[in-house]
Amino acid sequence: MLMFVSRGLVLVCGLAVAALLCGCGTRLHKAPVEDRGSSLALQQPAKPPPPGAENAGKPGYYTVKPGDILIRIGLETGQGWKDIARWNDLDNPNLIEVGQVLRVVPPLPVAPAPDSGVVTRPVTSSTVVPTTPAMAPAGAASATAPAATPAAAPAPGATIVAAAPATPTPAAEDDLSLIWPAQGALIAGFHEVRNKGYDIAGKAGDPVLAAADGRVVYAGSAIRGYGNLIILKHNNTFLTAYAHNRSLQVQEEQTVRKGQKIAEMGDTDADRVKLHFEIRRNGRPVDPSRYLPAR
Repeated sequence: MLMFVSRGLVLVCGLAVAALLCGCGTRLHKAPVEDRGSSLALQQPAKPPPPGAENAGKPGYYTVKPGDILIRIGLETGQGWKDIARWNDLDNPNLIEVGQVLRVVPPLPVAPAPDSGVVTRPVTSSTVVPTTPAMAPAGAASATAPAATPAAAPAPGATIVAAAPATPTPAAEDDLSLIWPAQGALIAGFHEVRNKGYDIAGKAGDPVLAAADGRVVYAGSAIRGYGNLIILKHNNTFLTAYAHNRSLQVQEEQTVRKGQKIAEMGDTDADRVKLHFEIRRNGRPVDPSRYLPAR
């Protein structure tokens, strides 16, 4: 009996030692942990820079910010959004990305190539052959008046330069004659931060007039805070904007005349019926009192 108990103890001790050794072996041969996240990060190619990034900071270019849309960029830079899309070859003007750099001034015209086939040669004088008048009989008086002295011929090989016609001087871009776009009372004046134009009171449906001759570069409601909006481009310097309209009476790219009805007053995206009117010089809002006549 004692021998049987001893053998049992030996067997139990042997199993315990074996389990301990197995545990140690498992800890000693634990599989290494692989950082798959860093490995995948190393394998991913670098993200290419946004389109036009090489022009960032250059005059005449604009870097897209979060929340920008092409229509607002046009308003901020004094250009039509369709012009900007054309200058940047944008197939879909709604697909622009933060950090993308857009041209916002017209590209310079391309100079003709030297080998365009147009050859300019200097104008040379032809050989002047003097003529000898017929001999008059001796003592006879000349029956005709003396001929005028001919002008001296240019030297052979000399280039004759024609005088250039006078070029009319264009009117200054600041010479913009405006009228009030609505007849209501002024309820909010210009402030560079709080109000970038004039707010003019009125009744729903009152006419909104073009303040000057121009071209419609935007007609729609895509810019938050402006409601139904019309933007007119008058020249390379000035835009005017007409916001919160009930209805729009013109379409984009349409030419309008000063005093033409372009919209009806309303309260879209506003707290009351009113016309919000802005004048932008090179995209920057300016005080309308500098350009509107007193009333």
